[in-house]
Amino acid sequence: MASLNVGNLGEYLREQRRNAQLTLRQLADAAGVSNPYLSQIERGLRKPSAEILQQLAKALRISAETLYVQAGILDERDRDEAEVRSVILADPSINEQQKQVLLQIYESFRKENGLSTDDASKHSS
Repeated sequence: MASLNVGNLGEYLREQRRNAQLTLRQLADAAGVSNPYLSQIERGLRKPSAEILQQLAKALRISAETLYVQAGILDERDRDEAEVRSVILADPSINEQQKQVLLQIYESFRKENGLSTDDASKHSS
């Protein structure tokens, strides 16, 4: 796992919060974190957990994977794969069995093209 890049993460979070036209307090309330804690994250003084990043992403209506990449928890390739999986799993128009089949097909294409989930995890360590 890469070290957390909290400075860039804080700047990115502040930018996303401003784009969403939320005050620091509004985002803190929506994400279920304290106002001072969020302020410290934005200023690069705190390293939020993956769970806190997920809460912030949900409140900002952006993908958690995007914040994980900004924080250095995921690399770009991992994020792309996670987003594909998330979209498939979140699709209400297909049932669970169909979702699993799609994920299996997706993984088989990745393996065929030389990049399986196992390979991606080796690159990110």
